[in-house]
Amino acid sequence: MALVVSIPSLSVEQVVTRLQEKNAERAAALESYESTRDYEMQYRGFPSDRAAQMEVHVVYHAPNSKEFSVVSQSGLKFIIEHVFKKLLEAEKEAAANPDSRRRTALTAENYHFSMAGFEDSATGGQYVLNLEPRVKNKFLYRGKIWVDARDFAVVRIKGEPGINPSFWIKRTSIEHTYRKVGEFWLPAENRTESAIRLGGVAHLSIEYKDYKILKAEAMALSTENRP
Repeated sequence: MALVVSIPSLSVEQVVTRLQEKNAERAAALESYESTRDYEMQYRGFPSDRAAQMEVHVVYHAPNSKEFSVVSQSGLKFIIEHVFKKLLEAEKEAAANPDSRRRTALTAENYHFSMAGFEDSATGGQYVLNLEPRVKNKFLYRGKIWVDARDFAVVRIKGEPGINPSFWIKRTSIEHTYRKVGEFWLPAENRTESAIRLGGVAHLSIEYKDYKILKAEAMALSTENRP
């Protein structure tokens, strides 16, 4: 999809301000939901190819509670215990820590933003912003984000970690996509590809599905490019 040549109608500062405002409104309104996640990892390389899968049921209660229940799992136990379950533990701890959430949020405090352009999509216009972390943090990203021009919600993130998460990893690429569920934008899919120093490549995917909003307050209607 090519970038539109025309100049975006809002400045990068205006887009970021509205993104932060709308993210805060959505977070305050969303009280509880449940969903299912499919985790899958495939490793190809030294000393041999490995793979694992895990299905997880998730229940979220505002402001900071996430409950995870493993529905099924298969494949290499090391991946299940040291990758999938470690991801769940880290997410649960981060959700319960307001300071951690603040330090990893898509805000002007954590990132330097610049305008990359504007794209048309099947669901409407999207501002494309370059993303550069202000501090060294493996949980921040360097790359681009796509912001829905009506709801001011992140539709897509593509990039790499702000710093290399491990000596054993040469390079990591990340792509996250989001979709609208009712009035809320929630994760749809995460894909990570990591090149390992020993010569292998690890592919991790997380598919988010079967969302059900259990409790939420009504959201005010968004107005595209309001003055």
